[in-house]
Amino acid sequence: MAFQAERLKNPAMSDDAPESRMGSFWARVKEYPQRWRGFLHEVRVEMRQVTWPSRHDVIVTTFVVIVAVAFFGVFFFATDNTALYLVTRLLNLFKR
Repeated sequence: MAFQAERLKNPAMSDDAPESRMGSFWARVKEYPQRWRGFLHEVRVEMRQVTWPSRHDVIVTTFVVIVAVAFFGVFFFATDNTALYLVTRLLNLFKR
């Protein structure tokens, strides 16, 4: 409510003033490269703080993932076929 009253008192704050809209637009356009430069600087700082894994660590964890996926693939294949066999036998039992 107080902000609306301030906007009524100060015509430069109103949205209807074209010069204030154009001024803020050009201000945003001018600050864009500075903001982009700051963002890239922060990215570089953060990337320097990253602890990268060694080649050996990557190979070992990749192998573990492949083995786990293979194990669960075989496990769920066997579970699915067992359940299919049991349900089929059950349905055939009541079919006669």
